[in-house]
Amino acid sequence: MDWRFWRSLLIWALAALLIRWAVIEPRWIPSGSMLPTLQLKDRILVEKIRPRISHQLQLGDVVVFSPPASLTAGGYDPDAALIKRLVGQSGDCIAVENGHLLRNGVVVEEPWIAEPIAYAMDPVTVPEHMLWLMGDNRNASLDSHLWGPLPEKNVIGTAVLRYWPLNRFGPIRITETTNAG
Repeated sequence: MDWRFWRSLLIWALAALLIRWAVIEPRWIPSGSMLPTLQLKDRILVEKIRPRISHQLQLGDVVVFSPPASLTAGGYDPDAALIKRLVGQSGDCIAVENGHLLRNGVVVEEPWIAEPIAYAMDPVTVPEHMLWLMGDNRNASLDSHLWGPLPEKNVIGTAVLRYWPLNRFGPIRITETTNAG
C-alpha cells in the first residue's frame, strides 16, 4: 500500500477522534436515577458543542457532567460522568414542597416524573455560574438536593439521542414544555 492510503486513513482516524472529543460522544446509563426517561444500560449520544460555545443550557435539558467536588471528596471517581436533568439556573430559587418541585415559587410541570417527590427541600437560591440538577427518579437519585449546586464548568454536554435499545431509539426530551420560566 502506498503513502496516500495511510495518510487518508490517518486523516479519517484523526477526524473521528476530534468529533468524539469535541462534538458528540456515546455514553451508557449506569443507574436508575433517570427512570423512567432513561433506563439502565440505555445507550445515548451526548452533544458537547452548545455547552462549550454558548454556556446556555435550557431548563429541562438532560445534562452529562463531571462530579462536583463534594462527591469526589466522598470517594466518587473524578473521571466519572453523571447524568441528571437541569431544573435550576443561576438566580433561581428551588424548593420541594408537597411532592412537587418549585422554581421561583411556581410548581414546575414535569411530565417525565413517574411519582411525587417523597421528601421536602427548603428553598435554595442557585449561585452565579452554578446549576441545580435532579434525577427524574427523584426518590432514588443522588443529585443537587443532596450535594448542592453544580459548577457550570463541570458540564460535559447534553443527552440528545437514545440509540440503544432499538425499540426505544429516538430523541431524548431535552427541554421543559410548560412553565419554563
